[in-house]
Amino acid sequence: MTDTSPVAVVVSTDDRGVARVTMARPEIHNAFDDKLIAELTRIFRALDDDPAVRVVVLAAEGKSFSAGADLNWMRRMAGYSRDENLTDAGALGAMVRALNDLSKPTLALVQGAAYGGGVGLVAACDIAIATPRAKFALTEVKLGIIPAVISPYVINAIGLRWARRLFVTAEAIDADRAREIGLIHEVVAAEELEAAGERLVQLMLANGPEAMAAAKDLAFAVAGRPIDDAVVADTAARIADRRASDEGREGLTAFLEKRTPSWRG
Repeated sequence: MTDTSPVAVVVSTDDRGVARVTMARPEIHNAFDDKLIAELTRIFRALDDDPAVRVVVLAAEGKSFSAGADLNWMRRMAGYSRDENLTDAGALGAMVRALNDLSKPTLALVQGAAYGGGVGLVAACDIAIATPRAKFALTEVKLGIIPAVISPYVINAIGLRWARRLFVTAEAIDADRAREIGLIHEVVAAEELEAAGERLVQLMLANGPEAMAAAKDLAFAVAGRPIDDAVVADTAARIADRRASDEGREGLTAFLEKRTPSWRG
């Protein structure tokens, strides 16, 4: 296993290709500032470019998953000009997009509260599981601002109707309600969070790495589009490409020959 420990984030990749990104600012509830945002952006992009990485797990130390914006960062923002705020917000947007657009499958392990931008991180992952201790809130309007750059990911996860409610009430919801509305997929006991995450990781490691990347791209490509001739042609082309690929041929051949495909070796 290889490990690096940049400021506020711990990254490790095991010999299976499972990369774990752990936010490590428990003393301030893993709140964001500009340095953490820049570091997470760099990490997500590096993991996307690393062919050895097959799955990315996002986790956090301490009682909270992420409390959103760091107080000291907010104090600095209060004195920013509009142009400075635009640059600052653009950096946050780039970070969440880097997570959302990762070609590798992503899994969030939410052990505690996720507020503001923390909700954005959860929504940007492919899979999210949480403990009963987790709570979720979009509290920006309490500060006279809005959850702007995370809004596309949150709306994709929970739908417009629930987003409208949570955006304007700033209320906190528990893990069960978060599961009901689609923000997370499962609620598991705190002592079972790691085991539940590992079960999902093993499911993903059994699959073709290129196929999972193509499947993620497929989901983004067809979401919200009418089922018209263009969509039918596009999806047919995508499956034809996968069947003709080396990985696709290997997977189908391994299935027919009742053997393990090469990517599981």
